[in-house]
Amino acid sequence: MDNFIYSLNATVPVFVVMLAGWILRRRGMLNENFVNVADRFNFKVTLPILLFRDIAAMDIMADFELRFFLFCMIATALCFAGIWLFAELLIKDKSLIGSFVQGSFRGSLAVLGIAFIQNIYGNAGLAPLMIVAAVPLYNIFSVVILTLKGENQRGKETERIRSAFFHICTNPIILGIFIGLPFSIFQIDLPTIAEKSLNNFAAMATPLALIAIGAGFELKKALGKIQITAIASFVKLILQPGIFLPIAILMGFRDQSVIALLIMLGAPSTPTCYIMAKNMCNDSVLASGIVVLSMLLSPITITAWIFGLKTFGFI
Repeated sequence: MDNFIYSLNATVPVFVVMLAGWILRRRGMLNENFVNVADRFNFKVTLPILLFRDIAAMDIMADFELRFFLFCMIATALCFAGIWLFAELLIKDKSLIGSFVQGSFRGSLAVLGIAFIQNIYGNAGLAPLMIVAAVPLYNIFSVVILTLKGENQRGKETERIRSAFFHICTNPIILGIFIGLPFSIFQIDLPTIAEKSLNNFAAMATPLALIAIGAGFELKKALGKIQITAIASFVKLILQPGIFLPIAILMGFRDQSVIALLIMLGAPSTPTCYIMAKNMCNDSVLASGIVVLSMLLSPITITAWIFGLKTFGFI
């Protein structure tokens, strides 16, 4: 019950902010122009700064475990490839594939990963290492799928591949992560003025993204895509951990490493999915629907996973 209450405390405030955005849009205080500007501002400014700050503040080398690091990377790559193949074979409307694949494999790690491990064990443990292993791949793979499947990328194959490579190299979120890595590896401290200034921008990222999701959420359109939204949420919350957690346990991972992998594989889709899908001309309605539904179901699924792992003595 404590884990369930904690999960609710982690997810319900997220819904409250999204609901506030939806209500404010219906009351006329927010409009479509606000949503578009907020999305661009988040994508190009606040999210890159947030990820740079979080990565730079980590001490990656202190708890580096190669086997765990490689497992995170390989599992992320296999999830992405498997979901993309599944989508290409079974989804008839190809314009949905980009948002479906991204929403199905990409979770909210930076917030939930560290929070859950600290709540259970009292420290961040292997969460920073999991974030460094998975988050750059999340963004690279997302850029690839969203570029290749975006509405403005219907040309020749060579042009699409060149465009994907260009977007990877210039993606603000990816740049934020990689710029932060040297600060983490060499434990470089930012000047106080720079740190406080960056913190002010980073603090805006999540609430502004949630307000924009709520304000831009179109319920009627989302209900029209509820079936594919539900499938994506099932893949994200149940299928991925159901496949890879038993493998991790058979390989000997326990305690903090198992919880870190659970969050990597079974956390709800991150609001960044919506921001990137919209900014890269993919289906933002489907993306926002996956974020909302997976967030809604995650307290139940994550609590069930934690209960099962605890019952069998793996954590």
